[in-house]
Amino acid sequence: MRAHAKILLVASLLLPVLLSACDNSRDSAAAPAQEQTQSAVDAPPAIPVMGPERPILAFGDSLLAGYGLDDGESYPDRLEQALRARGVNAKIANAGVSGDTTAAGLERLDFTLGSQSPKPELAIVSLGGNDMLRSLPPAETRRNLETILKRLKGDNIRVVLLGMMAAPNLGKDYAEKFNPIYPQLAQEYGATLVPFFLQPVIDKPDLMQKDHVHPTALGIDAIVTATVDDVAAALPRKST
Repeated sequence: MRAHAKILLVASLLLPVLLSACDNSRDSAAAPAQEQTQSAVDAPPAIPVMGPERPILAFGDSLLAGYGLDDGESYPDRLEQALRARGVNAKIANAGVSGDTTAAGLERLDFTLGSQSPKPELAIVSLGGNDMLRSLPPAETRRNLETILKRLKGDNIRVVLLGMMAAPNLGKDYAEKFNPIYPQLAQEYGATLVPFFLQPVIDKPDLMQKDHVHPTALGIDAIVTATVDDVAAALPRKST
């Protein structure tokens, strides 16, 4: 738990604004970042894009929806560019909805999957943060996420699970029940785990929007740089 203390402290400071911010689909543009961050997205393609299109579904809340960002700056948009820079012919469908809880995500999962053509080879799942902010029972969050992962596995869709952590002011008991949800479910259902999705922007104000919660475009690039290899590795191998 000591290794997570700094992250949890920052999360507790952000809690009051998260509740209001995540329920809105758009906000004013973030202040320009003061530092330049070299990103995998910015690098010129070193490998030509090859092979058939690789359909990917980004399924989650405001962290995927592109809250406060311009068109083309969301995590799914920038991740698609980074994958293509590695020669992966990725096409990512953004099914992020700001304010979604795990229950809301589960409720729309069948409709979302039914609207994908072709069927995604991989799903990137980011849900649970709004459950935590509303102090919903961790058992409920676990049950909903497990049902989502089970549904995706049943459709032979691989998963990258983007982890979240409980704010410390919710108490030790809550954290002990909430924090293990992601690693435990990832292990049980064979998902690729990103332990804490926002780790690359924590303690970096220039990479966060004015709400101190959602990443700026440069923050998104930092997160993409930290996760693109995990996503690429999670895609099923194609026979040559």
